[in-house]
Amino acid sequence: MERFITDERTGLKYELVGDYYLIAGDDEPEEERPIGVWGQRHLRYLKEHHRVRYANLLTSGKLNAYLADIDRQAEELFLRLVKQMADAEGITETLKASDQMKWVRRMNSCRDRASETVYYQVIYT
Repeated sequence: MERFITDERTGLKYELVGDYYLIAGDDEPEEERPIGVWGQRHLRYLKEHHRVRYANLLTSGKLNAYLADIDRQAEELFLRLVKQMADAEGITETLKASDQMKWVRRMNSCRDRASETVYYQVIYT
């Protein structure tokens, strides 16, 4: 038996799997890009609050690329916001050298505020 056959009436291509012919997908496999913490959080949000969008992305094979893009956007925004906030508040390496605990407190404050901004601008949309 042939491995691939084409139905001339419908134009569909079939692949022999075991004893049965199944429709062979012409789609290329989804690109494997790593999904970081922001992408995972957005995935959880989609599953809980936007089930239809999640199902559409999943069935179209675009979910991984979409989540990787969201993750990249969120990470870039987060890093940019932390840097801008630290610069605006005068958090410098000299402060880090002179009073490490004060530097850690202030940087954690910047990171927390930047995280909240990323959540509401990128993750929860």
